[in-house]
Amino acid sequence: MSTQILMPALSPTMEEGKIARWLVKEGDEVHSGDILAEIETDKAVMEFEAVDEGRIGKILVPEGTEGVKVNQPIAELISEDGDALGDISSAMKTIKDAVGAEAKAKPRSPLEGEPNSRSEFGGGSATNAAKPLPEALRASSSAVSGLNPQREGRRIFASPLAKRIAAQRGIDISSVHGTGPRGRIVKADVESAKPGAAKPVAPQAGAPVTGIAPLPDARLFYKPDDYDEIPHDMMRKAIAKRLTSAKALIPHFYLTIDCRIDELLTTRTRLNEASPKGEGAYKLSVNDFIVKAVALALMRVPEVNASWTDTAILRHHHADVGVAVALEFGLITPIIFHAEEKGLVAISHEVKQLAERARTKKLKPAEFEGGSFAVSNLGMYGIREFTAVINPPHAAILAVGMGEERPVARDGKIEIANVMTVTMACDHRVIDGATGARFLKVFKTFIEEPAAMLL
Repeated sequence: MSTQILMPALSPTMEEGKIARWLVKEGDEVHSGDILAEIETDKAVMEFEAVDEGRIGKILVPEGTEGVKVNQPIAELISEDGDALGDISSAMKTIKDAVGAEAKAKPRSPLEGEPNSRSEFGGGSATNAAKPLPEALRASSSAVSGLNPQREGRRIFASPLAKRIAAQRGIDISSVHGTGPRGRIVKADVESAKPGAAKPVAPQAGAPVTGIAPLPDARLFYKPDDYDEIPHDMMRKAIAKRLTSAKALIPHFYLTIDCRIDELLTTRTRLNEASPKGEGAYKLSVNDFIVKAVALALMRVPEVNASWTDTAILRHHHADVGVAVALEFGLITPIIFHAEEKGLVAISHEVKQLAERARTKKLKPAEFEGGSFAVSNLGMYGIREFTAVINPPHAAILAVGMGEERPVARDGKIEIANVMTVTMACDHRVIDGATGARFLKVFKTFIEEPAAMLL
């Protein structure tokens, strides 16, 4: 029999992707866990592994094709054996034959009237719905569903590799959300799951924004010879869609504070000078101190370390801080997980590694999805201050400007100090003004006195 290989959903937000490269060709034999193709999403290029065994019959979508919708057939797999799934078309024919045979065999009461599709298949009265299925129908429906009649519950579809990783990590495979074809659990799902984690509930899309007229096409205002048209890539489309929704649906408000960073700059210089040569060497940036200060401030003011849902506010146990990385083709926010537990050197190394992999589109979804807060730093571009758009599911983002010498008043005297302006965008559904102010006050303490991070 042949089955269709469908475009996988490699992340919870993925709606379409690009077949970057096929790693198999028509006629090749494949086994569960083999890599079939490289799929380019809006954020990364990921490997797509086989979940069934067989031979590639036909490749339906050639490599390089963009805009392939999730669950769209991309290839056909010819199975060499009749597995538990059975031949679907044959099973459905058996079902129809069984229903037809029983309908002919049973005499119809004059009160029943003419049969219709609703009553025959359970859409009519309670009497019809309670009829036992014919034996042939029960057998065929069991073959189609893949359920063992002797086993309670549902069958768990997972690749052998995913099962092996789950066993090694102590993960309950039944609690993992599958993103492979037909909900199959694949390696990436298990790698992103936590031991004992409950199966996540798919988030509901936000309510559509009504009463807003669409903007006119910009091409209406210019002559064709006056511009070059650069088609949107997948990342740019995703950024536009996600941030438009975030700005329209999240009630933003902004809080700004100035931080003196003279002591931070002195500490940074002293620590960098003490860096060993060769293995173990490090070079701390101002941003590394900012990430650490944010993480500790989130622990001190946990009301900010939260996410909004329609039924509850999620208060996070750890400070998972996203760091915005500018790419030539867009923007991505890899996450430093449990940042409150990591030292400055560990944070520095992790930020550099994630940024490098982000630029080559090698990040896994688990490395840039989720998190509890984000930092966007444009200080290196000479930007004094700015506001940023909140990246759901975060409830806040910190926009960091450059550190510069400014005149400041201290003890009735004017002196020159290095000052950095930061602006926090807050989701007012989660964070009130006073709560955001308390967070920035704690953050300012850590930035202006880096030794306080050791307490």
